[in-house]
Amino acid sequence: MIKLSYMARGQGEEAYPGLIDFAREIGLDMIDIFLMAELQTPRFLRETRLMCLRAGLPIGYFASGVSLVGPDDLRAQRLARAKADADSAAYLGAQVLHVFARHTWPETVEEQERFWAPMIEDFQELADYSAEQGVVVSLQNHNHGSFAMNANQVLRILREVGRRNFTYILDSGQWEGARGGSPRGWYNTELDIYEAYHKRVAPYATGVRAKIYKIDNGFEEWLDYPRFLRILRDIDFNGAISIVFEGGDVPRNRYDDQTCIAMAADYLREVIDDSMVFAR
Repeated sequence: MIKLSYMARGQGEEAYPGLIDFAREIGLDMIDIFLMAELQTPRFLRETRLMCLRAGLPIGYFASGVSLVGPDDLRAQRLARAKADADSAAYLGAQVLHVFARHTWPETVEEQERFWAPMIEDFQELADYSAEQGVVVSLQNHNHGSFAMNANQVLRILREVGRRNFTYILDSGQWEGARGGSPRGWYNTELDIYEAYHKRVAPYATGVRAKIYKIDNGFEEWLDYPRFLRILRDIDFNGAISIVFEGGDVPRNRYDDQTCIAMAADYLREVIDDSMVFAR
């Protein structure tokens, strides 16, 4: 059974009790936690785990925004941060550590490859380290200056890292040329992201981030979730779909964040149920 989750992200400790209670109130099956480095103290990790337990919400992925590609002089710092995040994920009891490959894509092949090889090595080292903590590392596609902005790059990273506990989180909207990418709202009218990206990477996904851009009419208008769910059903996906609301004031959305997330949960439940009928 596909589970429904959402990403709880706050600027301070005081935000998380409300975020976790909200996930329970709208009937989610799981919760994903984003914690900045300064919030990752043993005390607050314990408290967050206990809050989720009391709310009846298993923790899916843990994230802090760490990316393992960039200038060589910051390489050791990036990897140390990622390993600290793996420790926090294990301490919290999360199933997965969520990671990025965010960095401006160089114009020349020589420069691309100069960044690429160290990135693969560091993902391998992080995966090996995380395996000792009982944590799975999952890469998310992202197009804001990313080394994982299209299907070719995602599949190449997964192949070259080659670790059993290095997996993939499929973000439905953050793709090169997609409307939900950068610049927000612009998209390549000749690109079918469902054929070019989603169908190719879905078999490797152990989790999904469902981007919500415009939901104020009761359904997501920038992404075709019925079609997306059919792709997931075709590969027998049975993981968690995490709601990630991308904000947007009037005229894009008329309501506040929590109202929009609740609307998204209702909508995605309906689409998930419909996809089950379609599958039969």
